[in-house]
Amino acid sequence: MDVAADPLGMDVETDYQAQLQRFGLSTFRPGQQQVLDAINAGRDCLCIMPTGGGKSLCFQLPAISRDGTVLVISPLIALMKDQVDALVQLNISATYINSSLGSAEQRDRISSMAQNRYDLVYVAPERVRSRFFLEALAKTRIQLLAIDEAHCISQWGHDFRPDYARLGRMRERIGRPQTIALTATATETVRRDVMAILELREPAVFVSGFARDNLSLAVKSPAGNSDKDRMLIEFLSHVPGAGIVYCSTRKACEHVTELLHSVESRKVGIYHAGLEQAERRNVQDRFANDGVDIIVATNAFGMGIDKSDLRFVVHYNLPGSVEAYYQEAGRAGRDGKPADCCLFYSYQDKFIQEFFIENSYPSSEIVQQVYEYLCEIEADPIEITLQDLQQQLGLSIGTEGIRVCETLLEKCGALERMDSQQNLASVKIDSPLTSNVDRLPRDAKTRRRVLRGVESMIGPLREERVFFSPRWLCQQLDMKWESVQRALRELSKLDFFDYVPPFRGRAIHMLRRAAFHELEIDFDELKRRKREEYRRLESVMRFAGSRACRQMDILEYFGDASRQPCGHCDNCRGQLDVVQNSLDIGDHSGCLYAVQVALSGVARTHGRVGKTLIAQMLCGSGAKKLKQLGLSKLSTHGMLKLLGRAESVQLLDCLLAMQLISQEERQKFRPIVKVTRCGLEVMQGRDLARALSGVPQDLQAKLNFLFRGQQPIVDQTSLAGSEKDSTVVQPVEGRPAEPRQLRVDNEEVDTGTDSHREPEPQNRRRDESHGVSAPMPEVVHSFESADVSQNRPDFYWTWQLLTAGYSVSEVSQIRKLSIREIANHLEIAEENQFEIDPDWLSAKSL
Repeated sequence: MDVAADPLGMDVETDYQAQLQRFGLSTFRPGQQQVLDAINAGRDCLCIMPTGGGKSLCFQLPAISRDGTVLVISPLIALMKDQVDALVQLNISATYINSSLGSAEQRDRISSMAQNRYDLVYVAPERVRSRFFLEALAKTRIQLLAIDEAHCISQWGHDFRPDYARLGRMRERIGRPQTIALTATATETVRRDVMAILELREPAVFVSGFARDNLSLAVKSPAGNSDKDRMLIEFLSHVPGAGIVYCSTRKACEHVTELLHSVESRKVGIYHAGLEQAERRNVQDRFANDGVDIIVATNAFGMGIDKSDLRFVVHYNLPGSVEAYYQEAGRAGRDGKPADCCLFYSYQDKFIQEFFIENSYPSSEIVQQVYEYLCEIEADPIEITLQDLQQQLGLSIGTEGIRVCETLLEKCGALERMDSQQNLASVKIDSPLTSNVDRLPRDAKTRRRVLRGVESMIGPLREERVFFSPRWLCQQLDMKWESVQRALRELSKLDFFDYVPPFRGRAIHMLRRAAFHELEIDFDELKRRKREEYRRLESVMRFAGSRACRQMDILEYFGDASRQPCGHCDNCRGQLDVVQNSLDIGDHSGCLYAVQVALSGVARTHGRVGKTLIAQMLCGSGAKKLKQLGLSKLSTHGMLKLLGRAESVQLLDCLLAMQLISQEERQKFRPIVKVTRCGLEVMQGRDLARALSGVPQDLQAKLNFLFRGQQPIVDQTSLAGSEKDSTVVQPVEGRPAEPRQLRVDNEEVDTGTDSHREPEPQNRRRDESHGVSAPMPEVVHSFESADVSQNRPDFYWTWQLLTAGYSVSEVSQIRKLSIREIANHLEIAEENQFEIDPDWLSAKSL
């Protein structure tokens, strides 16, 4: 039998096949054997495997194969007990130590750990702050340190935890044991952070197991929120069992939950960070124990759930990255049985993710405002919430942006964010000396006595914050708390001694009150990482619009070498259908005709207007905006008038998903559309099978019925006559390429002169900054009374104010709405045939 030298001095079997049987397994999953071989050779490892890829076995199996304890650092407190219970059932000696246990039970388990009674010990990262735990750890024979969810080590991981950043120091303190860091998702930047902070020695890096053959990945492109709701209901009607519907915002969660309650017989629960902790825990437990079938949740949900039989995961909104998408989608089908993963892709969802990115990377000016405001507060600690800070400063960013400001200030050593430790006080001594008592005057007897007691209490834990019970310290010193506290406050004036009194909830402890420019915050690096976030967003948008095998795209993105078509994603199925079913033009002539007309309509605008205006033009709308832009004079105006505007938008969304047209955002919140090279091919009558592959069957049937008898262009090489069309829209030469500056028949379109402009009402003022007429302030009063007295939908009042001439920022203040909520209201208004001005959400209006 081949053996390898154990770093701890034992001979270890390199073939783990026998040990596999203890876990009820017969074979390894992809990548597991290679990781175990590296561990067996004594190497540090960074293991990147997707959710459900079998990361846990990579440290659980060595725990029963080698002498010593495997210490597992994990933030998943909700899962620890379940994981340990499962191991104990397999006769594996394991335990967990976290805040869910009483103090006595924690101490008993820590003592047993120090006596090497366990094969595996699971602890939360916060445990490394405990002196008692660290002293016990020094006595424990740690054969392997496993750090789960290792992306939390990096500030640039989406679940950054400051306690994770201390693990490098803790690892050094216990003698740098062999270490494996594991995560389901990590960018190259995060990987470098993890390896550097942990100081891993030439680690073996593994990226594998991302192929999930049992998952059927699909992307749908709804034409607005109402169509998205319809698609969601249709999807759930065909997919039984339990699953998760992920939404980007709490408001979207509430909307989807209300929708499903009205149509679903299955039990539906909701989960987001705005719920009380007890309520979130209750929802998790009910879902894990089959008391809830469908969870509608933000991305805050999932890390604490070990439910293997999920039959589906739906992304109601576009996630911010491919990493986030696949980590969440990977929670389906962990039992190896078939499961469906459906992503609803709407271009508008991009704006939500951009908002999140902007909040995650605040400007130096905003960080300075937060810092200087905190410096002016004399309280210590400062008990202030993120929302209070936002409101006090009147900042445009959300509470998540304020949290990032605090994180940056904490990282540079300006402050420390703290959670209440059950009415405990805390101290930190930044001095390597065994005793600092002689640094005090000899007549400072009380302070010398208290300092001596504190140094005895914390022992070797220097440069670490240590929590303690004031009552316990008073008993040790045989002093009254008032005297002890007074001495502690005096000691805090020394540069090496830092004391924080007991507090409730969360608080901020200021460490420095220097000038802002003296703080070492690398804002250039911040900007670079922000650009990287935007690239990740672009990657997930490309994934959503790709026509290649979804699984192949995922594997290529993560660098997994085992790449081959899955055969069952929506793109693979669509290509198979085209191959198996010969294309009969006569059967699909109406649909092909509509597709070519829509493409021709887009081509005639030369990439100057957006999707909604083109849909209006195709339907023959007589809206004033279309006339101003010359769109009503195009030959394609009204050619799809038998089709409703919502379905015209849906058709354009299908063309986007098939990459026959593309969107480009030249102004913020104002994407324009243009025909791609593939779209030109379809217009010319080539690759018609592709033109059908992305149009849903129900829409195909409707188009074939409405436009029966209309013959599409087949195998012609001209551009559908667009170059000869007398009404092609062209940009005015020598002037900015704005939608209002267009030519029709080589004559400039009249967008309204003084002689045609309607006279302004007397109660209007001219707002030169936006170039529109805005009502006088008294209109606000009539708006407020109307909002109460009339039974109008909520979006109507947002639309009314914008129509009246108020800017988005003014509407935000009047209606107490965020920019995202305003954009959502306008999307609903558009679906209900209200005329929307694209300028409302342009950069100059925000």
